[in-house]
Amino acid sequence: MQRLLDEYPPVIWWDSQVEVSSALERLRRRGELSPEEYAAARQRQESMGAWLEIPPTEDLRELAKVCLARHELRAAGALQLAAALTWCRERPSGRPFLCRDRRLIAAARAEGFLVVEL
Repeated sequence: MQRLLDEYPPVIWWDSQVEVSSALERLRRRGELSPEEYAAARQRQESMGAWLEIPPTEDLRELAKVCLARHELRAAGALQLAAALTWCRERPSGRPFLCRDRRLIAAARAEGFLVVEL
C-alpha cells in the first residue's frame, strides 16, 4: 500500500476522513486497539499528506444512485464508488482502487477498476 501511495497521490471522497475516524473510534471503544495502536493510527491519518478530495455535488449524488442500482452497495460505498468514477471521468480501466470492503471491491471490479485489496 505504501508503494502505491508513493506512486499515486490518493484521491478520496469528501467524507472519507469521517469514515476513518468512525472506524478508529469503534475499534477503540471495543478494545480492539490498544491506546498506543489508536494513537499511531490517528497520527498516520493526520500525516497522510496531500490528496485530491472529491466534493459532494448533485452529479455525484446521481451517479451514486446509479451505483446503488447496479451493485449491492450501501450508501457510503456508493458514494465512494461514485467519487472514484467522477475522478476518472467514468473511465476506470486500469485505474487503481484500494479497498477492504468486499461489496465495494466487487462493485469497483465490475466497473473496471484495478482493485488492490487491503
